[in-house]
Amino acid sequence: MNAKAASTSSGQFDRRELVSGRTVGLIMATLILFGLIVLISDTFLSGYTMIVLSRRVAIVTLIAMAQAVCLVVGGMNLAVGALASISTVCLGICLARWGLSGWMAVPITLLLGMAAGLVNGLLIVKLQIHSFIVTLSMMFIYMGLRSGISGGNPYDVGTSFTVVGQGDLLGIPYVFLIAAGVLAATSYLYSHTVFGRRMLATGGNPDAARLSGINNDHMIVGANLLSGLLAALAAVLYASELGTAAPETGDAWLIASFAVAVIGGTSLSGGNISPVAILMGGIIYTLIQHGLIEVDANPYYMNVYIGILILLTIAIDRLREVWRARKRT
Repeated sequence: MNAKAASTSSGQFDRRELVSGRTVGLIMATLILFGLIVLISDTFLSGYTMIVLSRRVAIVTLIAMAQAVCLVVGGMNLAVGALASISTVCLGICLARWGLSGWMAVPITLLLGMAAGLVNGLLIVKLQIHSFIVTLSMMFIYMGLRSGISGGNPYDVGTSFTVVGQGDLLGIPYVFLIAAGVLAATSYLYSHTVFGRRMLATGGNPDAARLSGINNDHMIVGANLLSGLLAALAAVLYASELGTAAPETGDAWLIASFAVAVIGGTSLSGGNISPVAILMGGIIYTLIQHGLIEVDANPYYMNVYIGILILLTIAIDRLREVWRARKRT
């Protein structure tokens, strides 16, 4: 069995979901939410609101992708937010302390994110410890480092660094365009490259992947490295949008990373992913948050609503799988 065959039988890139199934359902849910908010808000359709929300969608989608690439290989990354946090501190030091330009500071920050992700992956495969334990431990380590290095103080990134985070092209924020480019690249990775198909195979059926000649350890390390890169990129764009590199960046990103990835149909058991569906999940997540603000809902119950949404999503998906299994038989 070759790598391509293994990826076909054990894992899948949901190209069919672009026009049917879960993604169509998510698009319909998005349109319904959008329509409801339009009815209850007079300012929702303003250009300013659309720009602000599209920036939020971009950041939360990147965070979810950082989680999803680990879920694909059958793992998880509890250190997603902490990776973003330590990356933010690195960015702040490069810009504020060392006086480097953005053209130098950003690559250094992205490399740090990749290095941190690489460490996570190597610990998982070399120690043969579940990713839950490893990334939980590394989450505390990275958060401790960020606090110790920064002292909890934000860094001024300068007005020139905010051009990307606060600018737009024909009304479309640069941040959203970058996120869309990342989604397109990720789609290509999983649908047209051997490496992407091997990651899907590793998550779908590790034993079959190994028997077909795939080095599962390499796929796990690669997925964690990619996760670190995406988390660092989200941190850079977020700092550019805010105009400051705040060490607490990422503290609330862990829940969002799982929520959007799961809503977007990424299997917790590995083996499948749909970047388009994850984008829809990011839009739904952001619309729900904004809609609750519009109706003056108690913000302290926000996670309750998100948790209910996740449970409903998983339940509906499970019912769909049962229906398909019965239909095949």
